[in-house]
Amino acid sequence: MELGLHGKTAAIAAGTAGLGLGTAQALAHEGVHVVICGRDNEKLQSALSRIGHGAQGFVCDVSTEEGGRVFVEQSVAALGSVDILVANGGGPPAGTFASTPMDQYMPALENNLLSIVSMCQAAIPPMCERGWGRVLAITSYSVRQPVPNIILSNTARAGVTAFLKTLSREVAAKGVTVNTIQPGTHKTDRITQLYGDHLDSAAATIPAGFLGDAEDFGRIAAFMCSESARFMTGVNLQVDGGAYAGLI
Repeated sequence: MELGLHGKTAAIAAGTAGLGLGTAQALAHEGVHVVICGRDNEKLQSALSRIGHGAQGFVCDVSTEEGGRVFVEQSVAALGSVDILVANGGGPPAGTFASTPMDQYMPALENNLLSIVSMCQAAIPPMCERGWGRVLAITSYSVRQPVPNIILSNTARAGVTAFLKTLSREVAAKGVTVNTIQPGTHKTDRITQLYGDHLDSAAATIPAGFLGDAEDFGRIAAFMCSESARFMTGVNLQVDGGAYAGLI
C-alpha cells in the first residue's frame, strides 16, 4: 500500500531501540527522511546503520521538558522542517502505590507527559502553518487497562493521552492529525527489564499467544502517519495481541 510519505520528514524520539526503532525503520522504508535520538552514542550509531536510507541522529535525552524541546529544535536544524513527530520515551521505574515515594511522581510526569507537551509546542505550530502534519505518541495499552506494578507509567501516560486528545480537536482543521498508539507486550529491552527470564509467562497472558514484534508495530505506526490516515485523529489505538479486554 502506498502511504504517500515519500519525501516527508520525521523526528522519532528515543528511536535507537524497541518500538521507536521499529517505527523509524518503517518510515524510512517509505521514503521518509528520518532523524532519531537516543542517550547512548554507541546505540545511536548501531540504530542508524539498521535504519539506513540516509537516516540521521544525535544524542539527546527526552526525559525532561527541556530535552523534548531541544530534540525538536535539533531535528528541525537537521531536516529543515518536521512533518511527522513520533513522541516516544522510556518508562519510569516500576512500583506499586505502597512502594513508590512521592518524589518519584514529578520525574515520571516530566518524562512521559511534560516532555511530550514540550515537543508538541515546538513542532505543531509550523505544521499548522504548512497545513500538514502528523503527531503520533507511543504510549501503552495500560491507559485503558492499568498494568500492575507500573503505577507511575499508568498515571503519566493517562495524562498525556488526555492532553493529546484535547490537542487533536484544536488542530484538526489545520491538516494536523494527533493520535496515540498503545502497545501491549512487545519483545523489547523494556519488557525484558520488567519480566526478566519470564517472557514465556508474559506471552501466555496474551490471547494471540506471542509477544509483539517491533517491526510489525512500526508498520502500523507508519500507516497512522500516512496520507491515507488524514481523517484519523484523536484515536488511541491499542496494538496488543488482544490483551485489552474492554469493549471500548
